[in-house]
Amino acid sequence: MGNEFAKKNSQISRGLTPLECYNAVLRFILVASRLIKGCNLGDSLGGIQMSLNQYIRAVWKQPKENIPSRHRVARMASWRKEPVFQRIEKPTRIDAARSVGYRAKQGVVVIRTRIRRGGLRKGKIHMKRKPSKAGITKITMAKSTQRMAEERASKRYPNLEVLNSYWVGQDGKNKFFEIIMLDPHHPVIKADKQYNWISTGSSHRGRAARGKTSAGKRGRGLYNKGKGAEKLRPSLKANRNRGK
Repeated sequence: MGNEFAKKNSQISRGLTPLECYNAVLRFILVASRLIKGCNLGDSLGGIQMSLNQYIRAVWKQPKENIPSRHRVARMASWRKEPVFQRIEKPTRIDAARSVGYRAKQGVVVIRTRIRRGGLRKGKIHMKRKPSKAGITKITMAKSTQRMAEERASKRYPNLEVLNSYWVGQDGKNKFFEIIMLDPHHPVIKADKQYNWISTGSSHRGRAARGKTSAGKRGRGLYNKGKGAEKLRPSLKANRNRGK
């Protein structure tokens, strides 16, 4: 255990990011808990885990101030070289992943994807109109780029269903999201009490396209309640799209 601790200290001293330091310390705690037998570490490890999650959540609230720019630039450069849909072993933001339903189990897949930033790329309309009325710039979709990233991932992996997603970074041209996907036909997912609802019937197929994820519900306005939200339920289409 002493060698493991020295190894982690040497890694931290080489100038790792706060996120990598957090992962290293967490791995050391898990190794120490396995080595110490007969000692009840449940309460103490639970308190350490909560404080570490709070720390990493605070780091990601202001990534530009808390994460060095050289690490962010190197990360964006490496992600741009990857395919549009890249399967990863572990989430980059473990706190955000757990908050939207991630668990390290078989049948749970994490996909990192990128999508363009800004409004629609519309071409110029060569008809009789003023240049200011050509309708090229300042035209945006009625859905967020996060929802579009979820829908594209759902089309890319038709045997999986989108659970949720979260933001992990952006550069001048792209936004990067990590999408948590489930395999409804996996026996571990079917036997899990938290995930087995996605394997029951066909009502959960195409969740991303139907706006059933957290980003989809936010875009449909379902998180708004009270005055001003009368035209949002049961759906926008039922109220002739007068709710947005």
